[in-house]
Amino acid sequence: MGFLTRLMEPRQQLAEERKTFTDAMLKAMIIPLVIEQLLQMIVGLADNMMVSHAGETVEACTAVVAGVGLDTMIYTIFIYLFTALAAGGAVVVAQYIGSRDREHSSIAASQIFFLSGVLSLVCMVLMLLFGKGLLHLMYPDVDSMTMEACETYLWIVALSFPANAIYNAGAAIYRTMGKTAVTMKVSLAVNIINVIGNAIGVFVLKAGAAGVAWPTTISWYVGAVVMTWLCMRPKEKAGDDKTVRVQARHMLTLDAAMSKRILSVAIPNSVENTLFQAAKVVLGMLVATFGASQIAANTTGQTFWSLAACMGTSMGTVFITVIGQLTGAGDAEAAEWYMRRLLRLSVLLALVWNAAVMVLTPLLLPLYDLTDETKRLILIIVAIHNAFSATVQPFSGPLSSGLRAAGDVKFTMWASIFATVVCRTLLSYLLCLWLFHWGVIGITVAMVLDWCIKAALDIWRFRSGKWKNKRVI
Repeated sequence: MGFLTRLMEPRQQLAEERKTFTDAMLKAMIIPLVIEQLLQMIVGLADNMMVSHAGETVEACTAVVAGVGLDTMIYTIFIYLFTALAAGGAVVVAQYIGSRDREHSSIAASQIFFLSGVLSLVCMVLMLLFGKGLLHLMYPDVDSMTMEACETYLWIVALSFPANAIYNAGAAIYRTMGKTAVTMKVSLAVNIINVIGNAIGVFVLKAGAAGVAWPTTISWYVGAVVMTWLCMRPKEKAGDDKTVRVQARHMLTLDAAMSKRILSVAIPNSVENTLFQAAKVVLGMLVATFGASQIAANTTGQTFWSLAACMGTSMGTVFITVIGQLTGAGDAEAAEWYMRRLLRLSVLLALVWNAAVMVLTPLLLPLYDLTDETKRLILIIVAIHNAFSATVQPFSGPLSSGLRAAGDVKFTMWASIFATVVCRTLLSYLLCLWLFHWGVIGITVAMVLDWCIKAALDIWRFRSGKWKNKRVI
């Protein structure tokens, strides 16, 4: 209670002294980020709804949804990897911006593009060569219709890896500069292309899973080209000392010293995110034994979970920009004050947003061509998720991003590995297989307990003050 009391203190005197990020600046960052995340989640809902109509019967539709969902668990590992690399590089860029070192901030931004391009090409080739065998190894008991959807979707989206990585690199750089309105507009264009393509692929061409996969791949390439162009030719205003310009000579060649600095943040971040998603894949293998109805409930439920979590994701990006720049400027006192302020805001926004999503869920479910049992399970797991997403997740998500932005990346990595990889996995098997046989409900309960453990660890670290001595530049 003592921590929560201090967290809610207004500390008006310090607020008056710290004008680095005004209310107007924070608002200008947060609103576009929320809109962008919301657009992505809406597209996810649209994708899922369209795929749920991709078969001739309800059972066939459910099988396609299940197949795409199982495949997405693998595909998302790579997306998390690319995002983690971009976010890790963004911490370095943010700290250089805070220290007013434009030359090194531009070199760092350029190296994010280089590293993202190399990594994504390697991942694409590996998945094109071995993806099909991996699916059969992981899901040996899945029916043929579900496996066919898995194979089709994975092969196509693997082609999008380079575009996804480059887009994330450019978007992370712009968000670090605080220019989130730009990424919002690009995301809007990308998502419009995706939605129109989905409608054509599913309803006109009757292409099933492929009808969703190809528009996703095409839209990512459009986004990658636009973000690269914007990063190489950013608009600058007079007196602007926070604009970063990506340079071709640094983007196409390796700068060993700068890459090492970026990777010192990105590798722990990537390990954390990749192991997190790998744990979800292991749990997906567990879910795959529950039957098509529960698999479809888990797949569709995760779409609603992502919609509910978009506020926390948006605030995590704000933490990276604000705390990273203040840490780079060497102002630990301001970083601590803004950490508290952003946490208060995160909790408030999460409460409002998760309540709204919970009200919206039963209104959207009739749009899905799923069985009644599947819809009942979705309502239960979304209710459990949203209750904890509103009250606990701000302390296990955005706060963790703030610690990472300050350079405390090893702690956040180990805390996440312990809470997610160890605790969530063990709890899931206990609740779903060894003790209670709760199915997807047990998966959900284990997830929110993971948040509770991670939140406790992050709060302890923040209170200790050790994160203040972890600057990475």
